[in-house]
Amino acid sequence: MREPAVYIMANRRNGTLYVGVTSNLAQRVWQHREAVLPSFTKRYGCKTLVWYERHERMDEAIAREKQIKGGSRTKKRVLIEAMNQGWRDLYEELSL
Repeated sequence: MREPAVYIMANRRNGTLYVGVTSNLAQRVWQHREAVLPSFTKRYGCKTLVWYERHERMDEAIAREKQIKGGSRTKKRVLIEAMNQGWRDLYEELSL
């Protein structure tokens, strides 16, 4: 089942950030956490899901990803802290 989503991974609070888009958020975050693919997140240890946003359609999710990637680090931090002030790992919430 496709569930388009945009997400942000971090290696620590206020650390390195990675913005991505996927059609299966739980699976993709698991791949980042387990470092199963050679990637930016593996290289920088971005294993914590700190923010996500689900969308009805993939084209909407891709447009939102581009918007977020084009924004400043400060805007990304504000976005994260509006949803997740403590920068806790939201991965466990995905199954709820």
